[in-house]
Amino acid sequence: MAYRKDIDGLRALAVVPVVLYHAGFSLFSGGYAGVDVFFVISGYLITGIIGEEIRQQRFSVLHFYERRIKRIFPRCLSCCCLP
Repeated sequence: MAYRKDIDGLRALAVVPVVLYHAGFSLFSGGYAGVDVFFVISGYLITGIIGEEIRQQRFSVLHFYERRIKRIFPRCLSCCCLP
Protein backbone atom coordinates (compact mmCIF):
# COMPACT_ATOMS: atom_id res chain seq x y z
CA MET A 1 0.00 0.00 0.00
CA ALA A 2 1.43 3.36 -1.03
CA TYR A 3 2.13 6.04 1.55
CA ARG A 4 -0.78 8.46 1.82
CA LYS A 5 0.13 12.00 2.88
CA ASP A 6 -3.54 12.94 3.15
CA ILE A 7 -4.31 10.13 5.59
CA ASP A 8 -1.20 10.94 7.62
CA GLY A 9 -2.32 14.58 7.74
CA LEU A 10 -5.75 13.55 9.03
CA ARG A 11 -4.13 11.52 11.79
CA ALA A 12 -1.99 14.53 12.72
CA LEU A 13 -5.11 16.70 12.87
CA ALA A 14 -6.81 14.13 15.08
CA VAL A 15 -3.93 14.34 17.55
CA VAL A 16 -4.18 18.13 17.97
CA PRO A 17 -7.35 18.19 20.13
CA VAL A 18 -5.91 15.38 22.28
CA VAL A 19 -2.72 17.34 22.95
CA LEU A 20 -4.64 20.55 23.63
CA TYR A 21 -7.02 18.72 25.96
CA HIS A 22 -4.12 17.28 27.97
CA ALA A 23 -2.41 20.68 27.99
CA GLY A 24 -5.41 21.98 29.92
CA PHE A 25 -7.07 24.21 27.34
CA SER A 26 -10.72 24.23 28.36
CA LEU A 27 -11.76 25.39 24.89
CA PHE A 28 -10.66 22.01 23.49
CA SER A 29 -12.71 19.35 25.20
CA GLY A 30 -12.61 17.10 22.11
CA GLY A 31 -9.71 14.96 23.22
CA TYR A 32 -11.83 11.83 23.17
CA ALA A 33 -13.12 12.54 19.68
CA GLY A 34 -9.54 13.01 18.49
CA VAL A 35 -8.60 9.60 19.89
CA ASP A 36 -11.61 8.01 18.19
CA VAL A 37 -10.77 9.59 14.83
CA PHE A 38 -7.12 8.56 15.14
CA PHE A 39 -8.08 4.93 15.84
CA VAL A 40 -10.59 4.82 12.98
CA ILE A 41 -7.99 6.09 10.52
CA SER A 42 -5.36 3.70 11.88
CA GLY A 43 -7.83 0.82 11.57
CA TYR A 44 -8.49 1.80 7.97
CA LEU A 45 -4.77 1.72 7.20
CA ILE A 46 -4.18 -1.59 8.97
CA THR A 47 -7.18 -3.18 7.26
CA GLY A 48 -5.81 -2.05 3.88
CA ILE A 49 -2.43 -3.63 4.65
CA ILE A 50 -4.05 -6.90 5.75
CA GLY A 51 -6.33 -6.93 2.70
CA GLU A 52 -3.39 -6.46 0.35
CA GLU A 53 -1.43 -9.26 2.03
CA ILE A 54 -4.44 -11.58 1.78
CA ARG A 55 -4.81 -10.78 -1.94
CA GLN A 56 -1.13 -11.61 -2.41
CA GLN A 57 -1.60 -14.79 -0.33
CA ARG A 58 1.16 -13.84 2.09
CA PHE A 59 -0.83 -12.89 5.20
CA SER A 60 0.21 -14.39 8.52
CA VAL A 61 -1.30 -13.49 11.89
CA LEU A 62 2.05 -14.19 13.54
CA HIS A 63 3.88 -11.90 11.09
CA PHE A 64 1.21 -9.21 11.56
CA TYR A 65 1.63 -9.14 15.35
CA GLU A 66 5.40 -9.35 15.03
CA ARG A 67 5.35 -6.13 12.96
CA ARG A 68 3.00 -4.44 15.46
CA ILE A 69 5.29 -5.34 18.37
CA LYS A 70 8.39 -4.13 16.54
CA ARG A 71 6.64 -0.85 15.76
CA ILE A 72 5.12 -0.15 19.19
CA PHE A 73 7.41 -1.82 21.74
CA PRO A 74 10.47 0.44 21.28
CA ARG A 75 8.23 3.46 21.93
CA CYS A 76 6.90 1.85 25.09
CA LEU A 77 10.42 1.20 26.33
CA SER A 78 11.48 4.77 25.67
CA CYS A 79 8.52 6.10 27.68
CA CYS A 80 8.78 3.65 30.58
CA CYS A 81 12.54 3.50 31.02
CA LEU A 82 13.49 7.16 31.01
CA PRO A 83 15.17 8.45 34.18
